[in-house]
Amino acid sequence: MKRHFLYFIISLFASVLFLMTLPVSGSADNSRIIDGVYAGNIPLGGMTSDEAEATVNKVISELSGRTITLITVNDEEVTVSPSEMGFCWSNPEIIKEAVALGNSGNVVSRYKEKKRLQYMNQIYPIEYGVNNDKIKAILEEKCATFDNEAQNGELVFEDGQFIINQGVNGAVLDVEASVEKLADYMTKEWTGENTSFQLVVNVDDPEGTYEELSLVKDVLGTFHTDFKSSGANRSANVRNGARLINGSIIYPGEEYSFYDHIKPFTKANGYEIGAAYSGGKVVDSIGGGICQVSSTLYNSVLYAELEVTERKNHAMIVGYVSPGRDATIAEASGIDFKFVNNTDAPIYIEAHTTEDKQLYITIYGHETRSKDRVVEYESEVLSKTVPEGEDIFPDSSKPVGSIEVQSAHIGYTANLWKVVTENGETTRELVNYSVYKPAKKYAIVGTATDNAAARSTIEAAIASGSIANVKNAIANIKNGNYSTGPSQEELLAMYEEALKRMEGEG
Repeated sequence: MKRHFLYFIISLFASVLFLMTLPVSGSADNSRIIDGVYAGNIPLGGMTSDEAEATVNKVISELSGRTITLITVNDEEVTVSPSEMGFCWSNPEIIKEAVALGNSGNVVSRYKEKKRLQYMNQIYPIEYGVNNDKIKAILEEKCATFDNEAQNGELVFEDGQFIINQGVNGAVLDVEASVEKLADYMTKEWTGENTSFQLVVNVDDPEGTYEELSLVKDVLGTFHTDFKSSGANRSANVRNGARLINGSIIYPGEEYSFYDHIKPFTKANGYEIGAAYSGGKVVDSIGGGICQVSSTLYNSVLYAELEVTERKNHAMIVGYVSPGRDATIAEASGIDFKFVNNTDAPIYIEAHTTEDKQLYITIYGHETRSKDRVVEYESEVLSKTVPEGEDIFPDSSKPVGSIEVQSAHIGYTANLWKVVTENGETTRELVNYSVYKPAKKYAIVGTATDNAAARSTIEAAIASGSIANVKNAIANIKNGNYSTGPSQEELLAMYEEALKRMEGEG
C-alpha cells in the first residue's frame, strides 16, 4: 500500500513539472496587461491592447495642443503647436510587448514576471516623432520673414573720387540647423509643457569692409565706343545698359554675369524697341543695342586682364569694334557675357555715356601689375566673304511703296591676339577665334494695294531681283506712272541669265 501511494505522489509531481514547461495557448491580444506595467508614466495595468493604445493616444493628443514659442531673429516670437510640426507617437509596438508580459510563455516564466512586477515596475518609454518637412515649412514661412540681411559696403564714384559707405551686419535664421535642433528637442528633451525654444540665428556679415573697398582706386582697364549712328531708341538702350551696370562691385573670386545685371528687357526696366541681329537679319527688338554695352565692357575686362568665362561673338560683324572684340548676349538662347574677378581686391565698374553719344566703361581695382607692363589687342582678319546678289522679300502687310533696305554684311573669320610687352620682352597670346556669317543686301517691300496697275508694277520689279528696279518702280507708282513690267519672255530671260551666273560661280 505504501509503495502504491509513493508511486502516485511521484507521478503527480512529474505531471505538474511537465505542465509547468508547456507554453500558454491563446493570443496575448485578448489578455489584459498585468499590474506594474507602464508606458512612460501612464499605468496600463488591467487594460486590453485597444484600451492601452487609446489611453496613450489621448495623452499624445493633449501634448499636441501645447504651445511652443519659437524665438527667431531679433528675439521675435512665433507661436506654434506640436501638431503643426507633425508631432506623433513613434513606437506604438510597446503595447504589444506590454500585453505579452506575464501573459505568455510557460507557467514558470509567467509566475516569475508577476512576482518581479510586485517589487519593480516595467516601464516602456514613449518615443515621439516629428515631421522635418513641416518644421522647415513653418520656419521658412513664419520665422525667416524676420531675417535682417546685411547691408553690403558701397562705393560711390563722384567727381573722380570714391566715397566708401561702411557695411552693416545683419542676422538671418539658419533654417537647416534650426530644423535639426528643434526636431531633436521635440523627440528627446521636451517634457510636454508649454515652452519656448531658441532657433539658430547666424550673424550675416556684409561684403565689403572699409579696408577692402579702400583698395579700389586704380584704373585696371578702360574702353569706349561710339554710337553716333544709332537712332533715338537704340541710343536709349545703350544709355540704359550703362546705367544698369554702373556701380557694380565684384569681389575676389566672384563671377559677374552681364545679363543678370541688365535683365529683364522690358519697358519698365528702361528699354525701347531698337535694331538687333536675329536670324541673319536686322530686326526691331526691345533692348536692341544692348550688345554694344556688353562688347565695350568685354574690352575693358580684357585690358584689366580679368578671367573671361563666357563670351560669344555676333552672328554678323558689328561696326563699333574690330572683329573678335565683340561680345553678344541673347535672352532667348541664354547667351551671356561673364567674367571672374581674379584679383586680390574688389573691382568696380564705372559706365557712362556722353551727349555726343560716346560710351565709356572703366574698371577700377587694386593694381598689382608692374608699371612697365603694356597690354594691347590686335584683330587679325583671316578671311573675308563678300556676299553677292540681293534678296527681296514682298510683305503684303505693308502698303505698296514702302521699302526697308538692309546693307550687305561681309563675312569674316578673325583671331584676336593679346600682345604684352614687359621687361623689354613681347609675347603674343590667342584670345579668341571668331566667325561672322556673310549676309546679302536685302529689301522688304510692301505690296498691299487695291490698284491693280500699281500691284503689277511692284510685282514685276520684285521679280527682276533688283532693289534698284524696285526703287524705280516705287517712284513711278508715286508719280502715277504704272508699268505692266517685263513680259513673260523677258522674265524668263532674266531667270536664265541669273542661273548662268550661279553656274559660273559654282
